[in-house]
Amino acid sequence: MLGIEHPIVMGGLTGVGVVELAAAVSNAGGLGMFTAHNAGSPEGARQEIRRLKSLTSKPFGVNLTVLPTIGTPPPYEEYARVFIEEGVKVVETAGSNPKKWVEMFKAADPGIVCIHKCVAIRHALKAEQIGVDIISLDGFECAGHPGEDDVGNFVLQAKGAKMLTKPYICSGGVANGRQLAAALALGAAGVNCGTRFAVTKEGNWPQAFKERAVAAEETATVLMFRKLHNTARAFRNKVTEEVEQIEAEKGSKLEFSDIMPLVMGKRGREAEARGDPDGGVWSAGQSVGLIDDIPTCMELVPRIVREAEEIIRGLCSVVVSPQLAVSPQARL
Repeated sequence: MLGIEHPIVMGGLTGVGVVELAAAVSNAGGLGMFTAHNAGSPEGARQEIRRLKSLTSKPFGVNLTVLPTIGTPPPYEEYARVFIEEGVKVVETAGSNPKKWVEMFKAADPGIVCIHKCVAIRHALKAEQIGVDIISLDGFECAGHPGEDDVGNFVLQAKGAKMLTKPYICSGGVANGRQLAAALALGAAGVNCGTRFAVTKEGNWPQAFKERAVAAEETATVLMFRKLHNTARAFRNKVTEEVEQIEAEKGSKLEFSDIMPLVMGKRGREAEARGDPDGGVWSAGQSVGLIDDIPTCMELVPRIVREAEEIIRGLCSVVVSPQLAVSPQARL
């Protein structure tokens, strides 16, 4: 369906999901994903999509994330029209009901393959009814917004195998081949990696951010906005600890305005520009506890596949027989 060599998809990433990283993932055999709003405008996204086409001849996708914003929301419909006009073949939607966008993308000629990110089985079932082609099933371990159900991937992916009829991708906390093998065993058609691709040589995180992630344990993230029912996972630093303190002090009386100056995206982007990992909020998943190097994507993607293949072959030799061992080929 996606025409990729390996069952590994790059997540839609605010700030990090730029064309250079997307092209690197695609060139390594996965599905690179350019996050359109990183371009700043629909016309900016058009130019970046064209530039991405010049950087890779392999399949890639474009992400459209529709979330509540501080101030005027982006012109989402204009972004969607640009995707269609530029002949984008794969679009990932996230953040809200994708019905409007799926209808637009399916009405295009040729129709666009639609991936939708879901944090709950009920949302995934609804997405299937709407006409989404592939579900990105996002567990509690993920960076960004994991939803409010707190279901980890060991249960979520297995439940997906029981309930879903469309292919689904295991998303959230994935960083290595052992997890790819596990995801395939749990019924997923592949995996989605976000934080892991951010910590590569092509990722645009400052070196100080990457080094902080490499040194981190799996406990190095925090969950903000829980009392506001808009939970977000970010890397633990001085700013998120201040947010935690305010949330604890305010309790049920917490309002977003109490923490807004600390968590605004503008502050985070400025911290990135300074290379200051304690200067603002930056999203990271629990997979930071599994990351111990900063490879190129061309090194990372084959390594993940090779590790998964070794795990699968080892399990086959123990449980069944070595003659039945298989390699994790892309089924998307």
